[in-house]
Amino acid sequence: MDTRPLRIAPFRRLLTGQGTAFIGSMFTQVAVPVQVYAISHSSLLVGLVGGVGLVPIVVFGLWGGAVADVVDRRALYLWSSVGAWLVTVGLLAQTLAGMSSVGLMLGLVFAQSGLFAISSSTRGAIVPRLVPLELVPASNALFQTVGNVGNVVGLLAAGVLVALPHGFAYAYTVDAVLFFAALYAGFRLPPLPAEGPTELPGLRSVVEGLAFISRRPVLVMSFGVDIVAMVLAMPWSLFPAVAHARFHGTIGPLYASIAIGGLLVGLTSGWIGRVRRQGVAITAAIVCWGGFVALAGLAHQLWLVVVLLALAGGADLISAVFRQTILQSYAPDEMRGRMQGVFTAVVSGGPRLGYLRAGVVASVAGTTFSWVSGGIACMIVVVVAAVAVRPFWNYDARARRRGVGDAAGEDPGEDAGEDPAPATAEGAAPVVAEAWITGAATADGPDAADR
Repeated sequence: MDTRPLRIAPFRRLLTGQGTAFIGSMFTQVAVPVQVYAISHSSLLVGLVGGVGLVPIVVFGLWGGAVADVVDRRALYLWSSVGAWLVTVGLLAQTLAGMSSVGLMLGLVFAQSGLFAISSSTRGAIVPRLVPLELVPASNALFQTVGNVGNVVGLLAAGVLVALPHGFAYAYTVDAVLFFAALYAGFRLPPLPAEGPTELPGLRSVVEGLAFISRRPVLVMSFGVDIVAMVLAMPWSLFPAVAHARFHGTIGPLYASIAIGGLLVGLTSGWIGRVRRQGVAITAAIVCWGGFVALAGLAHQLWLVVVLLALAGGADLISAVFRQTILQSYAPDEMRGRMQGVFTAVVSGGPRLGYLRAGVVASVAGTTFSWVSGGIACMIVVVVAAVAVRPFWNYDARARRRGVGDAAGEDPGEDAGEDPAPATAEGAAPVVAEAWITGAATADGPDAADR
């Protein structure tokens, strides 16, 4: 694994704080739906726990990303994280008070989703200001790997904790305590003021960000292939039915398998930063994701399903790292917040649409057909789209770092085979990244990067 970004103290603290807080967030992710069901005994209301968060994730992801382009990103990340922590405290308080109000819990989930969207969009825009562009792939691999650790450890531990007497209160307490790691990391970040205009954004700013994406096929495809992969091939909502029909109700390994695969691949991800043809790599990874998902839908041995889903999870991690890397290195800094806002809306909203698609198709044509056909359809659609959109298929990360193409940021044309570098991709190197490159932040004295 490429661990060079860990030599940069602000990045190291951000990764550690976010990873620790993510483990805690899994306790709330498990506790909220279980508590809602304990109160209401309604699967419909449990489903609303996921549905109620979709709108704020999309709206506040886009708006929060626009805000991140015109304010100090450190301050925005810190205060949105404080807000999310207060929501967790609210969940704990209503549990200790015995309020048993599903409406209040859904309202808190709504608020938490919006604050998560803002903090996530801001954090994604912060990373390229902390590390050199050539280390962005390694940085994203580290974040993805830490996230998978949080998934595996947090979900398994939360499942045990909520089964205890007063387990919901314990779960929210663990989340609230571990969240302090993210707050500390945000507090210790260096100032990250906006490099462009500083007027507070409105709808026009969001539209400008979407227009920036629409004129660049590479960015359109980086979002499009993720939507295809999640909407067509995400099998999560089918796990309960499959576990009941094939595995005597054993469901835990199914939920953990994708994250386990991502974790194992993340630990061996040092090669990712050396890949030049990132469009081709994304396409291959998503084809593998869809293929392994389809094969898993046909398997009737639990161990085989887990292995195949783990392979799919590994492929998904590779795709996620490259997509995030393209997004962070392609856009100029004054656009990165808005790009991360769209990214947050897509990666959080896509799976929710995938749950709906899988459930609707399963209700009409059966669970196996929904599972397998989704994986196959994902493979076909991604290959056809990637080959058809040549700027994406020919995208060369190394050429982009050298500044190939039009400085205005427009695509040079299909025959060029490479996409242009934005004018600010190399021209205004982040202070922290410069410190790392010039040796001010070394293994012996990484805290120098704070200056």
